[in-house]
Amino acid sequence: MSILQGEIYRLAFPTLPDLENAAYVSYGRPFDEACAHHVTHTYNAKRAYIIASKSLVKNSGEVQKLEHALGDRHVGTWPGFAPHTPWNEVAEATIEAIAKDADCLITLGGGSLVDGAKAMLLFMANKITSVAQIREFEKKCMAGDAMGKKSSDIPIASPTIPLICIPTTLSGGEYTWYAGGTYPDTGQKTIMGHPFCGPRLIINDPRLTITTPEWVWLSTGVRGIDHCVEAYCRTHVPDEDMDDHAIEGFKLIVANLLVIKGDWTNEAARLKCMEGVNKVTIMLKKSIMPGASHGIGHQLGPLGVGHGETSCILLPSVMKWNASANGEKQDKLKSIMWSETTVAEVLKKRGLTPERSDAGDALDAIFRELSMPRTLKEKGIGRDKFQALAANSIKDPCCKYNPIPVEREEQVLEILEMCAGD
Repeated sequence: MSILQGEIYRLAFPTLPDLENAAYVSYGRPFDEACAHHVTHTYNAKRAYIIASKSLVKNSGEVQKLEHALGDRHVGTWPGFAPHTPWNEVAEATIEAIAKDADCLITLGGGSLVDGAKAMLLFMANKITSVAQIREFEKKCMAGDAMGKKSSDIPIASPTIPLICIPTTLSGGEYTWYAGGTYPDTGQKTIMGHPFCGPRLIINDPRLTITTPEWVWLSTGVRGIDHCVEAYCRTHVPDEDMDDHAIEGFKLIVANLLVIKGDWTNEAARLKCMEGVNKVTIMLKKSIMPGASHGIGHQLGPLGVGHGETSCILLPSVMKWNASANGEKQDKLKSIMWSETTVAEVLKKRGLTPERSDAGDALDAIFRELSMPRTLKEKGIGRDKFQALAANSIKDPCCKYNPIPVEREEQVLEILEMCAGD
């Protein structure tokens, strides 16, 4: 293995060294240098295809920097996907990547791009180029059915080309082998899974993330917090290693996200947040699913709510709704928040005390300190949308894994009422 001087290159999940398509993490060198090096020396790819954030394409020179570093190994750049990854856009990008005979995909941007690129690997390997074909194809590799399976047990052709992800947010999709997208006609989000649609390399460059809009970085950081909270507070699959990873990730993300709110260019804090995201996303490698905050959030997103903002709105209410089933773990998380000086100062500032507040209250205070939306009303989601949201949410596999399984529309409606905001 050839690595650059000053580069840290390691397994993303060192406690799980025998994973199919085990991913590696790189940091310590500029993203463009690291990416070009591994395209050439690790994967010997000759036709690299970039899926880049539209805002980076338009408003910075970062994409051009990567294109230049790749040189004649760069064959094309797709200018991003809309939020929540519309399947029609992914199909169009797949057609172009096939036409370019791409032998490596690279994402430069946030979670919607990563989801799209992971799906593109599946679609390219199975010649899926239309929304109609996607509807049929997803039945063969739905997320819940694919969880914990080997690639040989999933009845589709396995992707063979590498995916390199260079994230600019904290959504964490770059560490998973699940791909979510939205049907443009219904707004329903569906998720597919396969070990070889996950990336082989994640390149973390905290300096690059300074280009990310503040609300995007902070809200996707809350998404990372949501991963930690729902992973730790689960009631299925006992796993002490998972508990340790979730708590470590939680501490890293919460405290350092608050630091970044007050010190935007703090690269050390940014890298610690990225490390926290890496730690908690071991959950899906261990077949551990998040709960209702994710499940309802997947369906709330296509209504115009940002990927991380769904967690800002839903998670504190979901915690309160679940308290009868996982109160002991919630108390542990509350204690952790009060034990961290940076976090405790915020909780006190917001009028909380350890004796008269719960974990949901503490998360609410943190999200408000980050200036995040806390109600559906703030995002223009009225009760006229609740019924359709409920109907779509109970189809989402995450809801079934909630500590109190969410299987009926009226349960979703109870949670939505808690965060309605009027």
